[in-house]
Amino acid sequence: MDPMMPDTVTLVEVGPRDGFQFEKTVVPTDRKLAVIARLAAAGLKQIQVASFVHPQKVPQMADADRLIRQLPSDDGVVYTALVLNRQGLDRAMASGIAAVEISLSASDTHSRKNTGMAHGDALDQGLRMIDRAVSAGLYVRASVQCAFGCVYEGRISAARIADIVRRFVDHGAHGLALADTTGMGSPPLIEEVLDAVLPLSGRLPLALHLHDTRGLGLVNLMAALRCGVSIFDTALAGMGGCPFVPGAAGNIATEDTAHLLETLRIQTGVDYRRVGAVSREMETFFKKTFPGRMHRVTAFQAPPASY
Repeated sequence: MDPMMPDTVTLVEVGPRDGFQFEKTVVPTDRKLAVIARLAAAGLKQIQVASFVHPQKVPQMADADRLIRQLPSDDGVVYTALVLNRQGLDRAMASGIAAVEISLSASDTHSRKNTGMAHGDALDQGLRMIDRAVSAGLYVRASVQCAFGCVYEGRISAARIADIVRRFVDHGAHGLALADTTGMGSPPLIEEVLDAVLPLSGRLPLALHLHDTRGLGLVNLMAALRCGVSIFDTALAGMGGCPFVPGAAGNIATEDTAHLLETLRIQTGVDYRRVGAVSREMETFFKKTFPGRMHRVTAFQAPPASY
């Protein structure tokens, strides 16, 4: 194994949130719970299950409160929810979720389109939300959207990303994430931003959330691995996207990522064959083909052990 690579990598499954909310066909709560249970059985120990957003704007997430109340509490899985504003945090706290992701965009234009707030206003609100959530005893992961570029504003300086991360750390966030929301990242850019951010993050876990819009998702993952990153958001079948990014593609696929890491002898604890089986079922449910690959390959392999 490459000595610069980590021995183990944590995959954070975001399909039930980032993937489902991008689809028009609403997934019933019972089916969501079944999908989440099967992903957990496949070895995923961190799963983002919902976002607390306006139900009329994102009908797919209208059942977030009910879903979270029905999640198992003793299966060793950390369930998280995304919050973008104070109202979302209020709902998250009332739901009983133990961990939240508080996210804002480094791009002013994207921030206005995504949340209706200028970047500076969103940052001020986000920092107050971190303060409140931490004080309430929630685990908080703070994330930066458009960390590797914006389709509206172009390149975002590494200095701006680093300044946002520094503020997250100063306000007590327990974990950090950088999102390539627009899929504009490249290996040199990944390295440049991480060079600026990693000294600030210290011992806090730092994740990358990579969209595959330009086909560089797994290439960027390889670059990040060599920089020392060992946590990555992934989505079953490569689901996901951003409605405010023209041509947006989904996240790097969970099964593709787990398979790649297995070939590198990096442990994830995730059975990509089991994830692939769930992905195929979701393609049938949504009546569409998703961009991931390994779930189609595993369809022709011997079936995995029973769940």
